[in-house]
Amino acid sequence: MTEQDVQAQSLRRTAYRLADVARRISLEYFRNPALVADNKAVGGFDPVTQADRACELAMREVLAADRPDDAIEGEEFGPKSGTSGLRWVLDPIDGTRGFLSGTPTWGVLIAVCDDTGPIFGVIDQPYIGERFEGGFGGARLSRGAVETPLRTRNTQNLADAILFSTFPEVGTKDEGAAFATVARAVKLTRYGMDCYAYGLMALGQIDLVIEAGLQPYDVLAPIAVVEAAGGIVTDWQGRPAHGGGRVLAAANPAIHTQALAMLSTCPEAAA
Repeated sequence: MTEQDVQAQSLRRTAYRLADVARRISLEYFRNPALVADNKAVGGFDPVTQADRACELAMREVLAADRPDDAIEGEEFGPKSGTSGLRWVLDPIDGTRGFLSGTPTWGVLIAVCDDTGPIFGVIDQPYIGERFEGGFGGARLSRGAVETPLRTRNTQNLADAILFSTFPEVGTKDEGAAFATVARAVKLTRYGMDCYAYGLMALGQIDLVIEAGLQPYDVLAPIAVVEAAGGIVTDWQGRPAHGGGRVLAAANPAIHTQALAMLSTCPEAAA
């Protein structure tokens, strides 16, 4: 076994521990009538709950024990610097609105990154018990003891494609108009799936996910999973999407090229 194999095993093992602890804690709060949400937004609704905070704190405790030299970036708490060259990016509950609503489409996002971007990612849906993972040369879905290889599908024409996005109101007016152009061209458009949409893409169920206004913690784990399964994730100009913002995930190059041609005409957001 090479040194790279040993490191991959270690990182995968830690990622599983993170997902396990977040799964246990999140399920204590999910569909609990005592759950309380605070609003992080001014002039809107961007909820955070005690479940988000409790999960991230527990995940940070795991990393402090397992990987003390690695950096950490999480949604709910400040960044922690590291010396190893590796960075864990955590979204303890991606899809808090869905979590509050009782819909099982939220998930725990875990990515480990080096200076090139995400090298391994996990999308874990605790209530359903599905865990999508990608990186280190493979991609798979685990549900209990059953493991299924992940592979994106090969839809070649936009007219046959299934498109997902979290909100019908995608970003700014210009971004919404660009998204609508693609939505009119596809066979079916669905909304509200949060990170679970990327898992469905990796599983070969859908063809496109288009979003805007994302943060790195929203997208780095999905990038790792989708790309390991054979998909492509970029911004709306075809550049790496590691920084979040506008994101286009596609099952294959043909669908990506067709959707990108429509989205790339959207004016760049003002700095």
